[in-house]
Amino acid sequence: MGPTILAVVIVVAVIVCLVVVLIISKFFNLWLQARVSNAPVSFFDLVGMWFRKVNTKTIVLSRIQAVKAGLSVSSNQLETHYLARGNVPRVVNALIAADRAKIDLPWDTACAIDLAGRDILEAVQTSVKPKVIDCPAAQTGRGTIDAVAKDGIQLKARARVTVRANLGRLVGGALEETIIARVGEGIVTTIGSAGTHKDVLENPDRISRVVLDRGLDAGTAFDILSIDIADIDVGENIGAKLQADQAEADKVRFQAEAEQKRAIAVAQEQEFRAEEQKNRALVVLAEAEVPKAMAEAFRSGNLGVMDYYRMNNINADTSMRNSIGGEEAAE
Repeated sequence: MGPTILAVVIVVAVIVCLVVVLIISKFFNLWLQARVSNAPVSFFDLVGMWFRKVNTKTIVLSRIQAVKAGLSVSSNQLETHYLARGNVPRVVNALIAADRAKIDLPWDTACAIDLAGRDILEAVQTSVKPKVIDCPAAQTGRGTIDAVAKDGIQLKARARVTVRANLGRLVGGALEETIIARVGEGIVTTIGSAGTHKDVLENPDRISRVVLDRGLDAGTAFDILSIDIADIDVGENIGAKLQADQAEADKVRFQAEAEQKRAIAVAQEQEFRAEEQKNRALVVLAEAEVPKAMAEAFRSGNLGVMDYYRMNNINADTSMRNSIGGEEAAE
């Protein structure tokens, strides 16, 4: 072996030793910490995580935490969830909390809930400690759910819904908004079906029983434990108000119909007057033809002078009798 080859071998050996020393110095503390915690992670796994841009400290500490809590979770499972953009520490904390509460929560289910964007730790806590939801929600800006009984009286109700997270339905299940909407719908329906508002005021628990029997938590991420009517007040007399509005609307409608009939009558009167003027004009035209006809009769010899005088005398006598008759009628 020549001096050049020997020098190359020595350089390569030195570089390899330096790389090994750097790797050992970089991951030794984590490797030792995992080893003494009975949650061993090999150097090859640590190096592979480093090459895959995985936070080795997060994986190792999460594995130690899981093993100390008695959970069987491998570093490969933790790394897979990390690469899927999951929150590894929060999933491990949720698994520990579920195990302490004797809740069956498999690793795959917890990862699916976390990757779905749900807060898995909060879900486990809600499953252990039920959560109270105000209905209607404060962010809606409405303080009560308003409904009208059959007697027309408005009732304003507020409810408090106690729910517990259902981990099996958390992926794909509806959230609190759906629970609030369904409970609000059930309250409105129950009040609306009541004969009088007094029936509801006397038995407000009737609303809770009816709403609970409808199974409003189906398809949601929660189980409804109870629905309590926190407050119920009497509002306006909506029935009377609607009747008054209807009466006012009928009044306006009848006035419009009367105005329409009056307009039609006025139009007909104008038409009759126009027709009367037309007929008078025709009479005037006919009277204007009389002298012409008389002149023609004189020329043709059909009318003599004595006939003309007798006709004038008759007209004069007729006018006199009409004037006398008019004065007697006036008396």
